[in-house]
Amino acid sequence: MSTITITETSQDATTAFADRMMSATLGWVDLMAVHLGSQLGWYAELATGDGVTAGELAQRTRTDARYAREWLEQQAATGILSAEEGTDASSRRFRLAPGVAEVLLDRSSLSYLEPLARMAASAAVQLDALLDAYRTGGGVSWEQLGEHARESQADMNRPWFDQLPSLFAGNERIHEVLRRSTARIADLGAGGGWSSIALAQAYPHLRVVGFDIDEPSVEAARRNAAAAGVADRVEFLLCDAALVAEHGPFDAVFAFECLHDMPHPVDVLASARGAVSEDGIVVIMDEATEEHFTADASELERLLYGFSLFVCLPDGLSHRPSAGTGTVMRPSTLRGYARSAGWSDIRVLIPEFGLWRFYEIV
Repeated sequence: MSTITITETSQDATTAFADRMMSATLGWVDLMAVHLGSQLGWYAELATGDGVTAGELAQRTRTDARYAREWLEQQAATGILSAEEGTDASSRRFRLAPGVAEVLLDRSSLSYLEPLARMAASAAVQLDALLDAYRTGGGVSWEQLGEHARESQADMNRPWFDQLPSLFAGNERIHEVLRRSTARIADLGAGGGWSSIALAQAYPHLRVVGFDIDEPSVEAARRNAAAAGVADRVEFLLCDAALVAEHGPFDAVFAFECLHDMPHPVDVLASARGAVSEDGIVVIMDEATEEHFTADASELERLLYGFSLFVCLPDGLSHRPSAGTGTVMRPSTLRGYARSAGWSDIRVLIPEFGLWRFYEIV
């Protein structure tokens, strides 16, 4: 049995890290409590009126009053709700604190972050499978992560994808291609379809073919396109993105926030090279990572590593063979993939868009 050696360190350093662990635990509690409140409809009910008691909340949402009271008190204790004292605990009224409704309920807002709690909860359910993957080199697929992970990913990206038309209108290279009267584009890893739908709505002549290997996502995308009134110009195929060349030619091939998840990114980029017309464009939107790894990194880098540890890398390694890219796909990694696929280089088109950066493959 190995012996653990604890080196001498300052009490300040020990206290600081102990404080960090406590803060992280409180953050986990908040995330999981947000997930409970979201799934039970409690935040939505709180947003409809001028405060509720635990009994009223339970009655209106058909949930248990005792659990509702504990949750409401925890939410007030952590500052997500405000509380107005009554004559006793049963008459205490709770309200959403300022700013909470937009972040947890407004699906159109760029500040909508409730999906983060859903994604964290989805990964937590699979901790045993993740531990096994880490020991054996296996993986945990999107199918295993389940409905909450799939839908939270789509919901988290949707407000940003809705901004794509205005973003692209300011980029002459992309806008010129999309406004062609016969433009036809491919959307790789289309997920819930929101990127395809937003572009089709903004460019009335545009035809879009979305590709995804997750059947529930493809089915959801088709429903979303029909509801948005663009199903006549937007189709979604249950198809590996590496087969995009078989469905070309396209004026543009886009991969929005998905290439790092793919087990065979070089094959995908090679196929995109065969799929795009001579005067077309291949655009990759992926995480806006730093150029190089550094310790004690920014909050964005820490968030990206979090997604990689629990979602993206395990999903990528659930398919074999796999490049095992992970969420933190740095520009040098993408450049290497592009050159291996027969391209010359990558060029940054849009350096910052939320968590992401846009590259043209050239």
